[in-house]
Amino acid sequence: MSRLYGDNHRALQMAFDTRNLADRIEAITVKPEVDDMAKAFIESRDMFFLTSIDHKGRPTVSYKGGTPGFVKVADANTLLFPSYDGNGMYLSMGNIAANPEIGMLFIDFIKPFRLRLQGRAELIVAGAELKLFKEAEMVVKVSVHETWMNCPRYIHRYDKAEPSRYAPGVEDETPFCEWKRIDALQDVVRKDERETVEKIGTTTIEDWMEKVVTGDKGV
Repeated sequence: MSRLYGDNHRALQMAFDTRNLADRIEAITVKPEVDDMAKAFIESRDMFFLTSIDHKGRPTVSYKGGTPGFVKVADANTLLFPSYDGNGMYLSMGNIAANPEIGMLFIDFIKPFRLRLQGRAELIVAGAELKLFKEAEMVVKVSVHETWMNCPRYIHRYDKAEPSRYAPGVEDETPFCEWKRIDALQDVVRKDERETVEKIGTTTIEDWMEKVVTGDKGV
């Protein structure tokens, strides 16, 4: 019994004569836990891609970044990662609250190397696990279903220029979010954010967008 393949996968494998290859790859690479090599790789990453399913059954993909080690392997069957302050939409976290099945993709763009993980997620909003992560609003606890290494041949090689200054721990004091200074948002940001903007000043959406499109480090 395959852990990964359904009738739709089997139909394509038969059409392209890869069923035996697919079965061998699953037998060799797919594991129901995080082994030592996977643990070391996951905990060395400073970003990953997260997939979740929304209330209409549509997939959502989001980028999650932090400092190396911001995804913690609690044990062979459990991961923890933080949810930091974002844009207030809570798309991924809201999806998880309704449908806990997720996917995670970890990539090293230098070697290259990648690892895929599927699991069942739970939102943690208080307690010891939340205290493990600086400035986390929530922690996502993932019960691992499968992990497997993916072929790296189509991964383009990139060097990291610098870490995001907004990732908690990069700077002694995490900078205030630049786009929350936009004047048109001041009536809808949270009270404490509005009070901060009153001290440091507003910006316009035009000025902020110019920084974004030019790659200004201030964004």
